[in-house]
Amino acid sequence: MTFTDLNLGNAQLNALTDLGLTVPTPIQERAFPVIMSGKDVVGIAQTGTGKTIAYLLPLIRQWKFRKDPYPQVLIIVPTRELVVQVAEEIDKLTAYQNVVTASIYGGVNLKQHAAQVEAGCDFVVGTPGRLYDLIITGSLKFRALKHLVIDEVDELLELGFLPQLTKIIELLPERRQNLLFSATMTPEVDAIIADTFNFPETVEAAPSGTPLENIDQFLYRAPNFNTKVNLLIHLLADAKNFDRVLVFTPGKKMADLLHERLDAAYPEATGVIHGNKSQNYRFKSLQRFQAGEHRVLIATDLVSRGLDLSEVSHVINLDVPEQPENYMHRIGRTGRAERHGQAITFVTPQEESLLQSIEELMDRKVKVLPVPGDVAVSEELIPEELPQSQQPIVEVKIEVSDRGAFQEKKESNKKRPMTRQELQEYRRKKKARGRKKR
Repeated sequence: MTFTDLNLGNAQLNALTDLGLTVPTPIQERAFPVIMSGKDVVGIAQTGTGKTIAYLLPLIRQWKFRKDPYPQVLIIVPTRELVVQVAEEIDKLTAYQNVVTASIYGGVNLKQHAAQVEAGCDFVVGTPGRLYDLIITGSLKFRALKHLVIDEVDELLELGFLPQLTKIIELLPERRQNLLFSATMTPEVDAIIADTFNFPETVEAAPSGTPLENIDQFLYRAPNFNTKVNLLIHLLADAKNFDRVLVFTPGKKMADLLHERLDAAYPEATGVIHGNKSQNYRFKSLQRFQAGEHRVLIATDLVSRGLDLSEVSHVINLDVPEQPENYMHRIGRTGRAERHGQAITFVTPQEESLLQSIEELMDRKVKVLPVPGDVAVSEELIPEELPQSQQPIVEVKIEVSDRGAFQEKKESNKKRPMTRQELQEYRRKKKARGRKKR
């Protein structure tokens, strides 16, 4: 089947031709007629299978020009990077149509986004927090809304967006088509489907957790962070094969530390992206990586969901992610668009149980490679790897009086009335002291 076999207009076919796309992927082929029918849809597809175009094409095909400023399609995604990517895909697919898209995300002045949506748009792509802000201020209205798309919903929930997502859904018109696309399904996702969707039809391109067949997976066993860095520097020396490498680290601090080490070994060849970097810095890092100015991009799981990073030759996991599904999202950055890719994971003894969970999810073993003999095995641990003290912390309870500065005197210091005998003795001594002074 080709795109010409689908019920597409000339405008969409011409745009696809310009993009060099002729054959739909399985998820695109299966989702198109179901979405066109108007049914609610739950799409399950691994990253890299073209699920963004899978829901955009039928929505664009159904778009009709309207004079009012209200959007017809709302697309909710977890990150600002994904907002930009989806908006760019819409612009490419509507190159021969007069479609207006609004990109909504945090980090930008709210008034700027308010002016954008109030001026009128057809598609709104945004993150939940900023979308909700615009809705409650009255700038974003959905009087003409026909379609709701929730993309990467499992990541939305993982990032804590469930309250905003729920509130947004409650404020939308009841008569609409609901589309949900994700690589993995969880009980929380099932709950949203049960509460929001009307007899949805499931469209599945691959079972959840199934690895892409065009990604070769390998692992090296290394004892610690410093040895992993030495191994990574060794692998990157082969610049011809490792020409577009995405490296995942377990956190922001590790990402910055690794960037320093790699930049010293390969100056000007490495970029880094994580949540502590500014929005402009993150966009520029992605652009330089895409343009080939940097052949290595260091990232946290921030970019493991949804971003279309083209022609990534290798994904290298400096750590084993705690959630097996995150491993699937990470390695899905390579082997895209029918290209071949490689995923390499560095595993410490402490991470063996996490590796086992991933292999159980995939129902396959990851091939083990021997560490090259000229890679230095370090015994030095970074602070994050040092064992935590097991000594219990003793809590000392300090009682504070609720009577302010007043403190009760000891029993021995309290005054009491003198007896008659004590009073006579006191006067006799006082009189005797007076005589001595004379």
